[in-house]
Amino acid sequence: MLTLPILKSQKTKRSLNGVLLLDKPPEISSNRALQIAKKIYVAEKAGHTGTLDPMATGLLPICFGEATKFSSALLGADKTYEATLKLGYISTTGDANGSISVAGNVELTLVQIESILQSLIGKMTQIPPMYSALKHQGKPLYTYARKGIVIERRPREINIYGLRVVSFEKNIMHITVKCSTGTYVRTLAEDIGKMLGCGGAYLTALRRSAIDNLMLLQAHTLDALDAMSPLQRDACLRPTDSLLHNFPAIILDNMAVLCLLRGQMIVSPVSSNNLIVQEKIRLYDSEEHFLGVGEMTAQRTIIPKRLIAQAVKKIF
Repeated sequence: MLTLPILKSQKTKRSLNGVLLLDKPPEISSNRALQIAKKIYVAEKAGHTGTLDPMATGLLPICFGEATKFSSALLGADKTYEATLKLGYISTTGDANGSISVAGNVELTLVQIESILQSLIGKMTQIPPMYSALKHQGKPLYTYARKGIVIERRPREINIYGLRVVSFEKNIMHITVKCSTGTYVRTLAEDIGKMLGCGGAYLTALRRSAIDNLMLLQAHTLDALDAMSPLQRDACLRPTDSLLHNFPAIILDNMAVLCLLRGQMIVSPVSSNNLIVQEKIRLYDSEEHFLGVGEMTAQRTIIPKRLIAQAVKKIF
């Protein structure tokens, strides 16, 4: 059972930088999980990347301090989920939190299921569910749904890269889904149920197991973190630039670093000749300290986009 850490209000908050891979527990919001982690670490500033529904569990990267500047790097990343579907039923919310009703009979073989799932792999359009955190006129859609108000939603293109049956027994099916950002697994579950001819399906469990190259196996629970010593907890943090592994990296000489940290554009080094215009670049000094992110221009110069505050302070 998750318990909140007891911290004295006068305890000084820390200027902490880094990325925590959190294994979010069920029945709390992503923001609540963030606030608990922030208290455990006594951190000044924190944010998360990629919201999980309260019923969902699994990988939720938490960014502390300077890492919050780069949290958007994961927003477009591919994700992998482990989902449990109950076939032959529908839910008003698409998951176990809604009102459940019978939709049809389940008389399927594993061969039939695998054939349908394979047909769903690739690009498709999906209408976001009303019970989602998408905003309409500044309010999440679920606030309208709770009042019985339906808002028109535009279909969005998504991509299903992989869809595999882990197990199937009676009307319970466990699947693994690798998909593009913006995919609603609840909606996918409903579509799978309809395509299988049993009227529908809803999620009874959802667990995010990967975001890009970040894996749930590397994550820590709130209870485990709360039981650690401060040194052990800090050792769980990954460096800020771990969010940016897909960006190419270049090392700059001392003069280029000085100009960059003053907010000036610099001539791109020879090592960056293969980079394309408007490509984001990880920037490092000669000792391979991370400085921030720059962007390649058409004139083959690099302009600073987001820099680490500590690096800038060193020259002023």
